[in-house]
Amino acid sequence: MKIVESVPTQKYFFSRKQLPLKDDVAGARQWAVFLDRVMLTYFEIEPGCRFERHAHDSEQITLVLEGELIFRFDGGDVWAGAGEVVAVPSGIPHAVDTGQTGAKAVDAWSPPAAKYKETS
Repeated sequence: MKIVESVPTQKYFFSRKQLPLKDDVAGARQWAVFLDRVMLTYFEIEPGCRFERHAHDSEQITLVLEGELIFRFDGGDVWAGAGEVVAVPSGIPHAVDTGQTGAKAVDAWSPPAAKYKETS
């Protein structure tokens, strides 16, 4: 990685020690990193966990790293496994469940989701 000397790297690099997992909904823990217009969250989610039906102003793109997530939309359910992606436009109501295996996932948000910005 090339470092530009005029950029204060301490503001743009986060070691693993700087990213402790924090409690979210029961059965889920996360960390978040954000800039002015974009955010990345990482989740470790236990089996049988549920993010209740909600909508948010941010667009959300979820990449499932391990396990499986079930996105429940008004038009039907989407089952996403490891290596698969779900894109959720802003304002779209949805819930998210894990199956019997739990999951690890990364979310990209734009603009940053206020809920996770406050916990970082």
